[in-house]
Amino acid sequence: MASLKDVAKLANVSLMTVSRALNSPERLKPETLSRVQSAIDATQYVPDLSAKKIRGAHAIPNTIGVLALDTVTTPFSVEITLSIEETARAHGWNSFVVNMFSDDSPENIVDLLLSHRPDGIIYTTMGLRQVPLPEKLLGLPCALANCESLHQPVASYIPDDEKGQYSVVQALLSAGYRRPLCLHLPVNHLATARRRKGLEKACREAGIDPDKLDHCYMEYGDEHYRDIPDMLMAHIHHGRAHFDSVVCGNDRIAFMVYQTLLSQRLRIPQDVAVVGYDNMVGIGHLFLPPLSTVQLPHYEIGRLSALHIINGETHRKTVEVESPLLFRESV
Repeated sequence: MASLKDVAKLANVSLMTVSRALNSPERLKPETLSRVQSAIDATQYVPDLSAKKIRGAHAIPNTIGVLALDTVTTPFSVEITLSIEETARAHGWNSFVVNMFSDDSPENIVDLLLSHRPDGIIYTTMGLRQVPLPEKLLGLPCALANCESLHQPVASYIPDDEKGQYSVVQALLSAGYRRPLCLHLPVNHLATARRRKGLEKACREAGIDPDKLDHCYMEYGDEHYRDIPDMLMAHIHHGRAHFDSVVCGNDRIAFMVYQTLLSQRLRIPQDVAVVGYDNMVGIGHLFLPPLSTVQLPHYEIGRLSALHIINGETHRKTVEVESPLLFRESV
């Protein structure tokens, strides 16, 4: 990678002249500036933004540092970081991402993030969860995206899981289904209890006792999606379902439900209706028939968390972001 010295040598000017060309071009003669710019192009020199920020250069855009815990390494929540990047650029800011994996030392990763001298921090996670927030992050404007702080009050932007689940179950019951089988995410997932509250509210409003429904919880771990067919088959006897619909904890569960029902020659939605949750990236609209589900508002969460930093907001509230219902032909 070319250095400042390489540019100065090719342009036959001093290091100070190259620095002025980058930071205060109006102070140079046009012919000198042109020669330096040509040398920059020829050497493919890339300015060191973090170093320039330390020196106090005024032309450098503000920067959001994104601490991403599994967010950009899985396909399910990548829209959060995409939205942060697009929102930052739209407002003349930059952003960069530092990945943190489950076996990383949080202290070392935070030091790496801060070494780039960001003007604000967004801590984001794949899947709603509560996180211990490293104290060092609190020295800068900070917001949490798709997660909540375990201890300190920090601005958090999360999905409204209770209202989202309420909306899809209400639509299911309004369509005439009365005996849903409920296949939940693992008990220890933060979203599980909140979504069940929404389900129970919709059931009670429809005159159905939610405690008399069949509730099944999958075990923690991706390998346990393979348990879903057995859970479903426990409620199907001699080709007849003892339920008229299935409320799925997410679209991945719904995918397994579709396969199992169709293997039993049960039609969707004529025999059994199915609803999901998440609008899984790249998959949600490909179900046959198309799956009724709830959109996790990851893009909006990223946008709001970025604006929190850009606009200098100071509140420390948890903001629940609407999760829209996508009503399709599976009901």
